[in-house]
Amino acid sequence: MEALARLIDTVNGFVWGYFLMFLIVGTGIFLTIRMRFVQIRFFGHALSLLSGKWGKHDDAGEITHFQALSTALAATVGTGNIAGVATAIASGGPGAVFWMWVSAFIGMCTKFTCCSLAMNFRTIDADGEVAGGPMYYLRDGLKKPWLGFLFAIFTFIASFGIGNMVQANSVAAPLHNYLASAGITAGAVTEGADPVKFVIGVIIAILVGAVILGGIRRIASFADKVVPFMALFYVLASLYILFIQRENLIPALKMILGSAFGLKEAAGGVLGFSVSQAMRWGVARGLFSNEAGLGSAPIAHAAAKTSVPVREGLVALLEPFIDTIVICTMTALVIITSGYFNSADTALFAGLKGAELTAAAYQHNVAWGHHVVSIGLVFFTFTTMVGWSYYGDRSVRYMFDSNPVRAKKAVFAYRLVYVLLIPVGAAVPLELVWNMSDLANGLMALPNIIALIALSGVASGMLRDYELKFPEMLAARK
Repeated sequence: MEALARLIDTVNGFVWGYFLMFLIVGTGIFLTIRMRFVQIRFFGHALSLLSGKWGKHDDAGEITHFQALSTALAATVGTGNIAGVATAIASGGPGAVFWMWVSAFIGMCTKFTCCSLAMNFRTIDADGEVAGGPMYYLRDGLKKPWLGFLFAIFTFIASFGIGNMVQANSVAAPLHNYLASAGITAGAVTEGADPVKFVIGVIIAILVGAVILGGIRRIASFADKVVPFMALFYVLASLYILFIQRENLIPALKMILGSAFGLKEAAGGVLGFSVSQAMRWGVARGLFSNEAGLGSAPIAHAAAKTSVPVREGLVALLEPFIDTIVICTMTALVIITSGYFNSADTALFAGLKGAELTAAAYQHNVAWGHHVVSIGLVFFTFTTMVGWSYYGDRSVRYMFDSNPVRAKKAVFAYRLVYVLLIPVGAAVPLELVWNMSDLANGLMALPNIIALIALSGVASGMLRDYELKFPEMLAARK
């Protein structure tokens, strides 16, 4: 078992190292040029699509544009927005934030391309149930069903780890700490399962099951209420802290830009971080947070109600903007303005990384700051479990696509197993599970990137057609 763990850890380090980073970023740059910076030209129109005024009530699909975006964000917005940002800053310096922005900007076009293709090649059965995502445009667009099957396998594996047990553990930990502080604890547990965390996991499993057993319509109905609330809560709390630290805001922005390009004067004398460190950690954490290029989000967006695939692609490009440029930036600015790189205050955060660093920065400004982080973690990780369940069940459906009856039974069985594993994930150590699911998550990107490059002409053609018809559609709407 130890040998297996070491092997997985080694392969994981390679997949999630410079190899995957350059592959995804390089593809994103290629797509941005080929789509002629669609994320800039159509950003305003993408926002207007969320209102639903551009669609028709009888359009094929199961959920609205807003619900599709909320479902994808439910799976995307998670620990990366809190712990991942802090790790990037601690390891790569303030300049890492700038490179997170760059990865998000490029990722917006990658998401547009993925989700436009997912809509174009989705399938709808006789009951109106939608299935779509990279496995379908790999099969029907690229004509490589075996690559589609590989993607489905990787997504299936990742869903139980990064989408389920790891997230359950992340939810259970802060809740357990609250109970422990109130005197409700099973004592120190160094090995095996923690009974208190197991009970927390059972409660979480019941709540998750109540949502996901109803399929995409119930998941989307949950997501379009909870996701805006949790994002608004976190952003408003962060803005309040930034208002308190407003005199440090401009210096923090100068520090971010200066450190990103190695300008020590502009960076306020921050030493010990190179441009390569900032770029590596910023891009890596940005990609981990917004999942651009991995191919997960197109599965949710494929269920949207629209007869025009490009429209859902435009809605999807908002996802990295909200996830990384808005929410991750809030975390980053609170950490930097709180004195993390100020010689007088650095001791306050000595040795801290991840969620602990974020909590310390928030609490440094207001007494209730750590509660913002804890509540944010609970909501973010819970919604990630809900969102990823849909990615997994669509992957299972694809594996049994040749037999619709067996496919429905397999999907239902998957949902039950998914729910039953939540208490296990909440209670036991998960290092091996985390590494295996992290590896599967990274491997999802490989077949997806192949399809994005090979089918970029299809996506570009759909965008050109939409642009040609857009003035006519705009006039008709008026």
